[in-house]
Amino acid sequence: MFKIKIIALGKFKEKAYKELEAEFLKRLSPFSKIKIIEIAEESYRKNDDLNKIKQAEAEKIVKQLPQDSVVILLEEKATLRNSVDFAAFLERIGGLGKELVFVIGSGIGLHESLKQYSNYSISLSPLTFPHNMARVILEEQIYRACTILAGKEYHK
Repeated sequence: MFKIKIIALGKFKEKAYKELEAEFLKRLSPFSKIKIIEIAEESYRKNDDLNKIKQAEAEKIVKQLPQDSVVILLEEKATLRNSVDFAAFLERIGGLGKELVFVIGSGIGLHESLKQYSNYSISLSPLTFPHNMARVILEEQIYRACTILAGKEYHK
């Protein structure tokens, strides 16, 4: 059984995202223990320094990173994997016996300083998604990976 933490900047505001997340967390319960940590996004205005905003968000994220875990950043220009390769990746890193921590940034992305804390960076797609949608897609892909590894019929 995987032990996974998802650190996400921002909270779900839309009911549909909450419902989808609840469904995937329920489906994942036989395969994984998942904890969601929601961190408040920094507010900013049009002319604010976005790098400073990202840095402030990164400082909040770092406080939530557990010791001796495998940290995986979700980034737009990171390594792409198909679902079968993602399942193999999850099996390999999950086999280390450490907590897997996925980090999802806000709508402005993640600060570069987080790379020093991370073990991997992955991309869900070359497409750009709202960060709330990325969170649900990540949860669905973790579920899909678990069903692939368990030989279930979900993945076709």
